[in-house]
Amino acid sequence: MSVARLEARNVRFRYEPDRPLLEEWSAAFHAGEVVAVTGPSGRGKSTLLYLLGLMLRPHAGEIFLDGEAFHIRSDRDRAAARAKAYGFVFQDAALDQSRTVLDNILETTLYRGDDRKALAGRARALMERFGVALRQDAKPGQVSGGQAQRIALCRALLGDPNVLLADEPTGNLDPASSDIVVQALHEQASRGAAVVVVTHDPALVARCDRRLEL
Repeated sequence: MSVARLEARNVRFRYEPDRPLLEEWSAAFHAGEVVAVTGPSGRGKSTLLYLLGLMLRPHAGEIFLDGEAFHIRSDRDRAAARAKAYGFVFQDAALDQSRTVLDNILETTLYRGDDRKALAGRARALMERFGVALRQDAKPGQVSGGQAQRIALCRALLGDPNVLLADEPTGNLDPASSDIVVQALHEQASRGAAVVVVTHDPALVARCDRRLEL
């Protein structure tokens, strides 16, 4: 198999000195696959996504993106890599309540230096696809939890990321909406992305290419 899109080697991380969360943890994530990360609450699944997503640094071990070591890169380089290569779907959607839904989706263009106007059409198409084609001035506080999660997915997919990380992406969704989201995850994988999802949803796990238990 080719060089992994994303790889963790012997990663260690702990929030408290006497309570290790991850110890000598290793895994590789390849282009074209959707991998489910499962395990009991409090085991470090969300923290793992932050480590893989270059938002946290491991206390020991290595993180590689497309064969390059990013655990030793500067914060600026890591931020640039996140903006260029990653899409994130956080468990709580992480939407800015003061801005419109469309502005939230287009937010990532600021970090990548993309043309906001040029991507507005793609943003609206994603909103239509995921059933959140809301009025122009709609804000996150006016939508349901399931809609907020789908809006977050639109934002994550806007830049066509090589790595898509999603924390409970179907957690607030009905079966029909969940099916649309799972299809989108696989479609992004088919475009060459490595897709990693943290989930407690057995139906989502069953549709992933591989499962990792923490």
